[in-house]
Amino acid sequence: MREAERIQTSLLNAVERKALIWLAKRQPSWVTSDMLTFVGTVGALMFAIGFILSRDNISWLWFSSLGMIVNWYGDSLDGTLARVRKTQRPIYGYYLDHTVDCINEGLMFFGIGLSGWMRLELALTAFVLYLFLTINVSMNAHLKGEFKLSYGNLGTTEYRILVILADTVLFFVPAIRQFSKSICIGNQSICLSSLDLLAVLVIAALIVIYLATIISDAKHYSSIDPKR
Repeated sequence: MREAERIQTSLLNAVERKALIWLAKRQPSWVTSDMLTFVGTVGALMFAIGFILSRDNISWLWFSSLGMIVNWYGDSLDGTLARVRKTQRPIYGYYLDHTVDCINEGLMFFGIGLSGWMRLELALTAFVLYLFLTINVSMNAHLKGEFKLSYGNLGTTEYRILVILADTVLFFVPAIRQFSKSICIGNQSICLSSLDLLAVLVIAALIVIYLATIISDAKHYSSIDPKR
């Protein structure tokens, strides 16, 4: 089984890689990759709980942001630890890591959608589009031997930072929290919050990225597997 080549073009990739190797070399011997994967899930759960509770007490957003940092620590360090210690398990690790990633992302998106800051249907739409991209990455890992970890200059770490910044703005700027815009769809009036509008922009961006990706990939596969 040939391990797919990792394609990482994010802005912080070089700095993050050095930081992760530094951290991995200093982990106690009893810390394992599986343990760090579990830590990532704890962070995702912290994020979701913090976001849900922030509707009644905005200070919970700090707990949510802390959860995002814990999630980064566990999710980003588990594979690095295995590579540094040369204990990789390509088949088991691939399966476990990406199964847990989907669970973690589900917790986060549901947390945002159940918080009241964003409409649940918008949060779940963004989650579905994220899964579309995840499936496409997994297919390319097998068909191309390429595992794409970022789109353009943005990877999961950059997205985590943007989420933490959004938490911070939401906490410090009451006008953002109180903003609402009513729109009419058919005969129904829908009230959108600031995070709802942000979700619409994110969804539009994900749709564009997904369509551009599958068109490019389809052309590539058609060229190497022509009609007979």
